Amino acid sequence: MSLRFELNLGQLRIRINLLVALCALVTVAGLARLGIWQLSRAADKLADQEAVQLEYQVKAVRLEAIPDAQLQAADDSLQHRHVQITGTYENDHSLLLIAQFYDGQLGYSVVTPLRLQSNGKLVLVNRGWITALVQPGGKPGIQPYNGPVTVTGQIHLTQPRPQAYAEQLDSSNWPIRMRYLDFRTINEQLKEPVYPVEVRLAEDQAGGLIRHWPAVHININQNLSYALQWFALALLVSLVSLLASSNLWSLLRESR
Repeated sequence: MSLRFELNLGQLRIRINLLVALCALVTVAGLARLGIWQLSRAADKLADQEAVQLEYQVKAVRLEAIPDAQLQAADDSLQHRHVQITGTYENDHSLLLIAQFYDGQLGYSVVTPLRLQSNGKLVLVNRGWITALVQPGGKPGIQPYNGPVTVTGQIHLTQPRPQAYAEQLDSSNWPIRMRYLDFRTINEQLKEPVYPVEVRLAEDQAGGLIRHWPAVHININQNLSYALQWFALALLVSLVSLLASSNLWSLLRESR
């Protein structure tokens, strides 16, 4: 039995060596399988993250149940932890974080202090996004929420940044606009301390606005990048094998 034969497809002639073809097919299949495995890994990560987030949301703990020392230290283990808080929004002391975007539009993040019912302390609640476009002489539509509320959200730890210039902020003209949350300056403006963490409201919570921050997710970009590389190598091996065993390159050059 001959291991070599020629396949004619019109002008295209393909010389096939079964052993070489088998090696090429095994290589291409292996590379494609690695690409599929990376895509599967990315899908598994997303599924696991979704399950964890759902579990955390269902089992959200009361903020006051977290040790005060851990909150004051803004421990890294608190990042993205779901918590439940009960209290009343201090609508007159909302903060506007400038240069926040949603759907290509410029706006603010509305951060309103919430006074906890249990101990009277303040926690900063990021309620979401509002547009920066207002009528001349008008004020941003913060949409205050009155009355006691029980809401859930995620703790978001901010990165250390230089202290804002408190003298440039007018505490007599609320809401105060800031580039980012500076807890020390906020304490000075409110004349009382707040927890050094931000709570970002979950969906459909009392007083919530447009949630413009990205959902908490794990990084699957590396998996997608590896998958793309494996698929590209599989395609490259296929193309090189075809060019090496046929007159395709000559036909392409003649067609120019």
